[in-house]
Amino acid sequence: MTLNFPDRLRKLRKELKISQGNLSEMIGVTERSVPFYERGLRKPSFDTIIALCKVLNVSSDYLLGLKEND
Repeated sequence: MTLNFPDRLRKLRKELKISQGNLSEMIGVTERSVPFYERGLRKPSFDTIIALCKVLNVSSDYLLGLKEND
């Protein structure tokens, strides 16, 4: 089963035991942004995707669902 961006983001965040609020702070977005990303209601900017990849320690291809393994 291929996970999409919202599912991968949620899965990775939970694996690292980071709260939505803490992740928001770590990547420099509003506290409401991460929940919106995880529900697929909003799409992050390129800069935010880069920040997410750094914090979550994954490639953008993996995070965006273009590649199965990182």
